[in-house]
Amino acid sequence: MDRDDLRIGDAEREQTMAALREHFAQGRLTHEELDERLDRTLAAKTGRDLTQVTADLPGHQPTTARAVDDWRESMMANRHQVEAMRQAHRDMRRQWHHHGHPWRRHHRGPHPFVGVLFVFMLLSLIFGFGVFKVLFVVWLGAMLFSLVHRRFHYRG
Repeated sequence: MDRDDLRIGDAEREQTMAALREHFAQGRLTHEELDERLDRTLAAKTGRDLTQVTADLPGHQPTTARAVDDWRESMMANRHQVEAMRQAHRDMRRQWHHHGHPWRRHHRGPHPFVGVLFVFMLLSLIFGFGVFKVLFVVWLGAMLFSLVHRRFHYRG
């Protein structure tokens, strides 16, 4: 099958319409010719149809096999680059999962939030006994969670 017989997409139609508008602006086409050619461009289904619309205009180079090959090479290079980035991301996640996150690797002790809860607990002890019970239970829960979290996630 000839490449000019392959179906085209909206991008090719838009490119041809932009070229036709430029030729109209430079005085190569009348308003009626522009309208007629734009209609033919919108109705075009193959590369051959688009080539016929602009065949008599200077500077028009129909899509050649080399241009299609260049596009395919670019797309393949892009796919390889995306796959390399995905692989690097997988490797980084695997390393973090195995060794822990770099910024948390040397973290020991409870979360800073536990200290803030302790301060609120002391203040509630001074200013009101009812709130003290609630904060004490929350503080104990946070300490237990921190202990269990460290036990399972920071072995080593």
